[in-house]
Amino acid sequence: MKRVLVVDDIPSNRKIATVILAKFGWQTAEEPGGIETLARQDLAEFSHVLLDINMPEMDGIQVCHRLRAQEELKHLKIIAYTAHAMEQEKSQIMSEGFDDIIIKPISVDSLLAALNNA
Repeated sequence: MKRVLVVDDIPSNRKIATVILAKFGWQTAEEPGGIETLARQDLAEFSHVLLDINMPEMDGIQVCHRLRAQEELKHLKIIAYTAHAMEQEKSQIMSEGFDDIIIKPISVDSLLAALNNA
């Protein structure tokens, strides 16, 4: 199953990712934040979550922790999607339970590589 949930509080960032993914045969859905993501009833139907780190109300790290705590979601590949490009920041983010990280602005290659490698 190639289905990705794109979570970002900025609509244009969600759109860029979903347009790229659709061109390569991925099914996508979008959410504007962590609270909306965790409220979804169909999370187990996704193979991947592309998760922005800096969002209002609930950041991506908090969302990742809550997703990882649910047994029925253990299969999810969670990819951080962030503008934090410093090595120390990347290491910290990866240590929080993410499978991979993409630095914004995304490219087709970085997005596809992260999804295929996660």
